[in-house]
Amino acid sequence: MNIRVGMGYDVHRIVHGRPLWLGGIEIECGFGLLGHSDADVLIHAICDALLGAANMRDIGYHFPDTAAEYENIDSKILLRKTVELIREKGYKIVNVDSTVCAEKPKINPYIPEMKRALAECMSADEECISIKATTTERMGFVGRGDGMAAYAVVLIERV
Repeated sequence: MNIRVGMGYDVHRIVHGRPLWLGGIEIECGFGLLGHSDADVLIHAICDALLGAANMRDIGYHFPDTAAEYENIDSKILLRKTVELIREKGYKIVNVDSTVCAEKPKINPYIPEMKRALAECMSADEECISIKATTTERMGFVGRGDGMAAYAVVLIERV
C-alpha cells in the first residue's frame, strides 16, 4: 500500500465589505476574508495538504494569485481541480483532518454544512472529513480579530 500524508496551512486577513466563505459555504457575520479568490482559508489549507501529499507543490503554484482567471473564484472550484490533479497522479483521498482558528464567528454550528460541501467537492464520504474549530484565546493576529487561519492534514493512497 502506498500512502502519503500532507499538511496545509493558510491565513487571510479579516476585512469588512466581503462575504465570509469558509469550508465552501457562506457565513453571514458582517465581515469576510481578503484574498485574490474568495479567500476560503479552510479550502486553501486542504488544497495545500492534498498537493503536498502528492508531491505537487502548493496552491499558489497551481492557482497563482497573479492570474486574472482566479480573481474572486469560488474556492470550491480550486478544490475540485486539486482533487482532479491528485487523481490524475493516481491518488485518492483517505481522510482530511482540519482545524479553523478564529475568534469570531463561532464555527461549530456550521461544521455539518461545511462537511457536506467539502465532501461533494472531493467526491468523498462526509465521515472522511473532520473539521474542528478553536480560538487563540485572544492572542496573536487571530486573537485580535485581524485574521483567520486554518490547518489541514490529509491522508491519500495510490489507487
